[in-house]
Amino acid sequence: MNHYETVFILTPVLSDAQMTEAVEKFTKVLTDKGATIVNTENWGLRKLAYPIDKKSTGFYTLVEFDAEPQVIKKLETAYRRDERVLRFLTFRLDKYAAEYAAKRRSLKASKSNAPKEEVKED
Repeated sequence: MNHYETVFILTPVLSDAQMTEAVEKFTKVLTDKGATIVNTENWGLRKLAYPIDKKSTGFYTLVEFDAEPQVIKKLETAYRRDERVLRFLTFRLDKYAAEYAAKRRSLKASKSNAPKEEVKED
């Protein structure tokens, strides 16, 4: 199995419920084909580098997963068939990129588990 990352941009006219439903649809495509989801990150609404279909923003989502190479073709077919997807990119991580991704995940988890500093009022 190879380690992959996919980033896709959804149209900004979706509600939060529609956006999460689209993300669940694509992760289900992966799990149905035997892939294991390692990490999913919702990057939220961001400005695009250039307009796509007259839209200047989009919902970005990153999914890291382990899968066989045949699964990628099925995933990208699902992206192309869904009109909510503006752009997508899927790539295989080499061992160094996979190590970096694991470090980034652990660093992010340690930051979210760290206690919040209290603000003293004078």
